[in-house]
Amino acid sequence: MSNRILLVDDDQDIRNIYQRFLTKAGYEVDLASDGQEGLTKILQGGYNLILLDIMMPKIDGLSILRKLQTMPQPTHYNGPTIMLSVLDKDYFVNEALSLGAKGYLPKAGLTPQMALSKISEILKDSSNLHTQ
Repeated sequence: MSNRILLVDDDQDIRNIYQRFLTKAGYEVDLASDGQEGLTKILQGGYNLILLDIMMPKIDGLSILRKLQTMPQPTHYNGPTIMLSVLDKDYFVNEALSLGAKGYLPKAGLTPQMALSKISEILKDSSNLHTQ
């Protein structure tokens, strides 16, 4: 079974680019185009990894992380969350990490290989935690 990744981002181009290179790398990719759709899919669960944009319509990524801390856990396990954003301000990154995100990928200057490396690293780390 392939690793399932949920990509929540309002930018169609970003969704297309990530879906293309993640699928080519062997991941099953599910997409959400805004924060509300993303939250609904997160609550359904079953994702090995969630890529979550910070700035989105309806519900932003930080608000999603806050909501997840107070909502019941999904029936199906979700793996770690990596934040995506054009914002590289320490405040946003630190806030996301304090809310449970396991990493951050800047949209600007990021190559598919760099993104895949970070995703693989975080998936490996989370897999090791579940086998211990």
